Amino acid sequence: MAVGAEIFDCQSCGACCAYSADWPRFSIEEDEQLEKIPEAFVAADLSGMRCDGTRCLALAGEIGKHVACTIYDVRPEVCRECMPGDPECLMARAERGMPAI
Repeated sequence: MAVGAEIFDCQSCGACCAYSADWPRFSIEEDEQLEKIPEAFVAADLSGMRCDGTRCLALAGEIGKHVACTIYDVRPEVCRECMPGDPECLMARAERGMPAI
């Protein structure tokens, strides 16, 4: 767990899921993993998650209030690797004007 991770609540944040359309990219997933992600959430070029602007289409709710990943159990590795309070988390929060702590 990242330092200070206990103060971050992913379900009231969602910044990492709306940071960049280039972030939710597939890289080390096996074909079997990728096949579990509903086609509606996969980018047309199959490189990663489909986004509306910078926001992943699998993200439901209002960023900074209450959010949830609608495909949490089958989300790609890049999503699994972003941990509360880690550098990527803090970078995404800063981009959205959210406090680091």
